[in-house]
Amino acid sequence: MSDSLFNAGINHWAQRVRQGELTFADTVQTCLTLIEGDQSLDAWEAVNTDTALSAASAMDALLASGTDLGVTMGLPLAVKDLIRVDGYPVTNGSNADTDDLVGPEGTVIKTMKRAGMIVMGKTKTVEFALGVTGQNTSRGTPWNPNDRAVHRLPGGSSSGSAVAVAAHHVPLALGTDTGGSVRIPAAFNGIVGHKTSVRLWPTDGVFSLSNTLDSIGPLCRTVHDTALMHTLITGEPIPTPVALKGLRLGVPQEHFFDDLDSNVAMDFERALADLINAGAVTVPIQFPEAAERASLFPKIVPPELLSTLGIERFETIRAGMDPVTAGRAANGLTVTAVEYQSALRRQRELIEKANATFSQVDCWISPTTPIAALPLKDLDDPALNQRALNASWNTQPGNITEFCAMSLPMHRSGLPSGFQIMLPHGQDARLIAISASVEARLNAVRS
Repeated sequence: MSDSLFNAGINHWAQRVRQGELTFADTVQTCLTLIEGDQSLDAWEAVNTDTALSAASAMDALLASGTDLGVTMGLPLAVKDLIRVDGYPVTNGSNADTDDLVGPEGTVIKTMKRAGMIVMGKTKTVEFALGVTGQNTSRGTPWNPNDRAVHRLPGGSSSGSAVAVAAHHVPLALGTDTGGSVRIPAAFNGIVGHKTSVRLWPTDGVFSLSNTLDSIGPLCRTVHDTALMHTLITGEPIPTPVALKGLRLGVPQEHFFDDLDSNVAMDFERALADLINAGAVTVPIQFPEAAERASLFPKIVPPELLSTLGIERFETIRAGMDPVTAGRAANGLTVTAVEYQSALRRQRELIEKANATFSQVDCWISPTTPIAALPLKDLDDPALNQRALNASWNTQPGNITEFCAMSLPMHRSGLPSGFQIMLPHGQDARLIAISASVEARLNAVRS
């Protein structure tokens, strides 16, 4: 039953409810059964069974009385444990008590609740969201459900959210993206992830890793589901898919195709060929500055994390933190004010230069990550550990340039890989329209 509930998207499920084929209580119970049976995936930080079932029953009664809140009424939702939800603590992926740093329940959660969505629980995250592999030695590393025999990386930092969607526990989960934390786990787990434009979705009630780069975004099964969330949060209408014929796909000539896994390269080449066969055209673009993500991130993110934690608190909890996260955060102690401000100024220059390329193209495209999900044990090997850290190689440039971006599944077999589409800040509706057409084409040739 679980696979049939949401594979065709939220709209199809909502229609079945209104046709009397199932109820909200049926839906929530199915999700809870899957969550209970999949505890070994370690995707969830906390689940409130009684509250979820009670809310579902209330929604069923409301619908029966003639009140319909819309397509998201009764929809199960998972929330990354970096985001405040009333009735739940916030761990921020840490054993240290940092609940006080998050603030009250924010605009996004309140909006989703008013639309009738049911929070099933909180999903695991990398500690303080500062990590791309999904590993968390403090509170556990979720298991990528695409390989039930080998514990593979879920991608980070929205690790539990992606696993919960990929394992069919829920149709939709919230993540955050500062350097790829929605798109990387989407690619590793074979689902859709939307990095929204910074400041488009309000971030009140969310732990701040980087006030410069943070954004909230959905992880789900279809692009149309991301469109529903875009409309819910922004009030903009559902974007209409664009024609692929004549669509100008910008292909960066530097950085984004360096050292790809062979299967990722093959998946991308096949996906691109499918789009060209549908009438899209490729346009080479030059943006070697993408490589500057390696120098700018350490000057922006660690200092901003330390400003959230406070130096005294960080020094107090440092010894008990995940050592990788602690080491990255500690880098912020040595960044000077001049270096920080210079990085922000350089970022503004890169935004302007990147946006200028869109006079030639409709979007940028690339593999979302240069690698597929490695086994967790490979992180013990220094060379493979570095390879795993390269998961953010193609995502961080989009954060630095303030792009909005989408990751779509592009594999046909084997481990998942992601197809990334990027547009300038604020063009999320256009991104969704293009992504919907790309998704439809890739699904058509895959089936």
